[in-house]
Amino acid sequence: MKIRAASDLHGTLPEILPCDLLLLGGDLCPVTNHQLSFQAEWLDTTFRHWLDRVPARQVVGVAGNHDFVFQRFPDLVPRDLRWIYLEDSGMTWEGLRFWGTPWQPWFFDWAFNLYEPDLIAKWAMIPPDTDILVLHAPPHGFGDGVPRSSGMDHTGSPSLLRRIEAIGPRLAIFGHIHEGRGEWQVGKTTLANVTILDENYDHVYPVWEWEGIP
Repeated sequence: MKIRAASDLHGTLPEILPCDLLLLGGDLCPVTNHQLSFQAEWLDTTFRHWLDRVPARQVVGVAGNHDFVFQRFPDLVPRDLRWIYLEDSGMTWEGLRFWGTPWQPWFFDWAFNLYEPDLIAKWAMIPPDTDILVLHAPPHGFGDGVPRSSGMDHTGSPSLLRRIEAIGPRLAIFGHIHEGRGEWQVGKTTLANVTILDENYDHVYPVWEWEGIP
């Protein structure tokens, strides 16, 4: 099974090579306009046309902290796009069990913000038999580092890491922290920050690729 993954598109819609599965880790909508009506129209036109051209048998994705329309006015989000949108929900495809969730540790006044005690309840919803976890934000210590004058600030959720360690999905993809792109192994789980933009919001990274499920 050929898997591609990308996060933090911010309106950049990259070329996708033929694959079986495309995973999208949120922050889909353009960073230049956060109005709900604009995001809804962009999803219904530009994003729709891109999805229709994507040479993938299945597309699964979540929203991110810039995708306000998904949280504040979900009825505006088109229901007939050629993907499976997951929000604290799951699905099964080709015998694989997926779970998707867009939440993140509180970050200014963006969408899908929660403090750590409330995040624990969200992560507890992830079924223990999950194979592929589609996230927006990283677990603590992996792809979550933001350089500060005082050193590296790890912004990921500690309770998300504990949940991943407890249930051991085969793959967990995320983004959110543009400085954190990379891949790691934690027990049975391959973790990957698959952002395609750098910290300057420039498109510098290719879509992540796996030949087979890690």
